[in-house]
Amino acid sequence: MDTSRLKKFAQYARRSLIDQVGSKLEQVIKEDSAARRELPQVVERLDKVLASKGKEQLIEHVAYVWFNRFCALRFMDVNQYSRIMVISPIAGQFQPEILAEAKAGHIDEAIVNDQTLEKIFGLLNGSVKSRDGQIEAYRLLIVAVCNDYHRIMPYLFERIEGYTELLMPDDLLSGNSILAYTREAMTPEACGSVESIGWLYQFYISEKKDQVFAGLKKNKKITPENIPAATQLFTPHWIVRYLVENSLGRLWMLNNPSSKVIEQMDYYIKPMETEDDVLKINSPEEIKICDPACGSGHMLTYAYDLLYAIYLDAGYDPADIPELILTKNLYGIEIDERAAELAAFSLSMKGIKGNPQDESNNRRRFFRNPIKPNICRLEEIHFSGEALQSIQTTLGQDVFSVHLLSQLNKFEDAGNFGSLITTDIINPKNIKDVLIDLKRRANLTIGHSEALPNEQIAKINTPTFKSILKVLDQADYLSQKYHVVLANPPYMGGKGMNAKMAKWVKGNYPNSKSDMFAMFIERNLELAVPTGVTAMITMQSWMFLSSFEKLRSKILSQSTILSMAHLGTRAFDSIGGEVVSTTAFVLENHCNPQYKGAYLRLVDGKSEAEKIELFQKALQGIL
Repeated sequence: MDTSRLKKFAQYARRSLIDQVGSKLEQVIKEDSAARRELPQVVERLDKVLASKGKEQLIEHVAYVWFNRFCALRFMDVNQYSRIMVISPIAGQFQPEILAEAKAGHIDEAIVNDQTLEKIFGLLNGSVKSRDGQIEAYRLLIVAVCNDYHRIMPYLFERIEGYTELLMPDDLLSGNSILAYTREAMTPEACGSVESIGWLYQFYISEKKDQVFAGLKKNKKITPENIPAATQLFTPHWIVRYLVENSLGRLWMLNNPSSKVIEQMDYYIKPMETEDDVLKINSPEEIKICDPACGSGHMLTYAYDLLYAIYLDAGYDPADIPELILTKNLYGIEIDERAAELAAFSLSMKGIKGNPQDESNNRRRFFRNPIKPNICRLEEIHFSGEALQSIQTTLGQDVFSVHLLSQLNKFEDAGNFGSLITTDIINPKNIKDVLIDLKRRANLTIGHSEALPNEQIAKINTPTFKSILKVLDQADYLSQKYHVVLANPPYMGGKGMNAKMAKWVKGNYPNSKSDMFAMFIERNLELAVPTGVTAMITMQSWMFLSSFEKLRSKILSQSTILSMAHLGTRAFDSIGGEVVSTTAFVLENHCNPQYKGAYLRLVDGKSEAEKIELFQKALQGIL
């Protein structure tokens, strides 16, 4: 995929949207603004958010909200996943289809409520006064569609708060509008793959990433809110294929030696010897795959593709496969809210597409019965001891044991530590199910046989109770064991760590404290089942430096290197020069000193293309 156009667009879009949202904000917060007179409650809410977040953070947030939604709507338009195109025109026209249809008197009443419907028609026919009725009507249509998609994809299309709508860019219809540039960059070719979503996000935050690294040179530590920008890096597709095919694909082939899935795995390295101690898989539904630093979901989306082929190989009905994959097989964990949203969106787009021979039915099925992908965004959650003690006293220690209470504060610094957090909560899902049942009973009317007493209802319907449920959900993702763990983990050396992180890693990851990627090697092996597989791309330094000697010893004594592609520099065309030296490898979570792994030296390649060529040559030599 040629990403140059996407890069230029995403960087321009960020600057443009920040400028436009900033200008709108200045207009709205003026003491005599029209918004204050006409929408006092909305502006009051905006004032509170502004005081809490600060101007720069608020503008950045709202700008990204609209970038995210415009890109998602364009992607769905191009792939005909929308019932009507929202930001794209039909062939031969210039205005977005939804606006053209509204001007012709056709608006989907299932999306637009009666009050908004009347206002839109009034704006279009001139009975409602406005500086530009057409633009204002179109803005209302966009908001209505986004809020309608909340039912289907709440993780991406949160209900738009009043101030977010208020700060939407004004120019949406001209040839120089942000939507015109969105259509120009997100061509049908680019929208043919969900990879484009990940590339757009990486490019969108690239300039902020440069700012963070410039700060590092001035000895500025990386704060939790800047960790996503500093550590997001989109993995080249061929490396993703190598990792997925030699973990998930390998697991399937060892259990199904005659499977034809092998025909589509161009980067698969066949075991050189017969393996007897194989992790047994009786059905594709059993396989659990996790990316604990999933970013925008690139590894998970290719795992989806390979799983689809595996299900077909196992004789499943194509109509049933998308839901099975999204609910049973794939799990992603991420600290960056934006990236987590895009990972879930990308998997949803895979689910909507489903069987290529029956896309229209797939779309109808998905919109009728939406599936939420298993993507967990780790949030920082704080509790007061008094609030927890009050709930424990009310509901009893059978539900809230002393041990559980001691674990609930594990996520106070989730933005710093992410999936490196370990939790000792036993069966968090079961505890969550018990609490959800209590909440259900709290919502029953008094007098019902299952209804709770008033004092218990009061404790359950509190923000603290909801936060406990969120902690248990996060703990569930981090306490499960997975057959396959995939990752391109964040890279952050000790010099970039803030004081809290530096102290924490010394106590929790003494063998790998020198860099975050090394800690993830340890953590990913913990997340894998015995004889499960961990496949990663990381910096190569752990292979050589003395600071990682204890880590190397731990890896060699507790796991087996199945294969390694030593990439060296220039493995990422998106990173120029001799900046990052990497290695990709697959580990089995079981020590087999006699196993002869496959090692491919690709350091002489000067680009992704050259390294792919070297890989294929090396693969022919191995086979």
